[in-house]
Amino acid sequence: MAAKPHLLIETAVTHPPAVYTHIAGLDEAGRGALAGPVVAAAVILPLDSPDSLYQLEEVNDSKQLTPKSREVLFSRITHHATAFAVGIVPAQTIDLIGIIPATKEAMRTAAAQLTTAPDYLLIDGRIRLTTLNIPQQSIIRGDSQSLSIAAASIIAKVTRDRLMAELDSQYPQYGFARHKGYGTKMHRRAIAQFGPCPQHRHSFSPIRQPLV
Repeated sequence: MAAKPHLLIETAVTHPPAVYTHIAGLDEAGRGALAGPVVAAAVILPLDSPDSLYQLEEVNDSKQLTPKSREVLFSRITHHATAFAVGIVPAQTIDLIGIIPATKEAMRTAAAQLTTAPDYLLIDGRIRLTTLNIPQQSIIRGDSQSLSIAAASIIAKVTRDRLMAELDSQYPQYGFARHKGYGTKMHRRAIAQFGPCPQHRHSFSPIRQPLV
């Protein structure tokens, strides 16, 4: 059984010589999808509240959780977190600036909208938010190591899944509620049959090229 995320990284940066008090975990959802926005979330956990942290002990990398579990944990995180926020960058902007800049923009937006200002960032993957004047650490597979990043992964995933369900009602022929915009066989067949819609990422090669 894979190890679950923990607070060892957060604890390390809240004790001397590096003493920070508001550690924000950041993660994204939807970077590899063919349609829909990229969504990032930032979460500051109450590191000084054992009771609240106890309520979050089931938090894990969102990819390891069922949709029902993610919804339950979404409610717990939003209730117990010191602060949380999301950033959303639509497909049209992704086409204009590229997926990596769009992901960074979503993360910057999420961090900026936190009601408690973070003084340290833990970021999933290799991304660096160099335009933010905040000390930060990028962590490969951070959503499986840091509880703050794992919490952010759940907020980002649930938020995006809900957005894709809304898009499904506007474009029911594509099945967005089922595959969330990712390149499944069902989705590729729908694109081949109906062509792309405005919510597709037209700069992505599977959309630029005919799908069979």
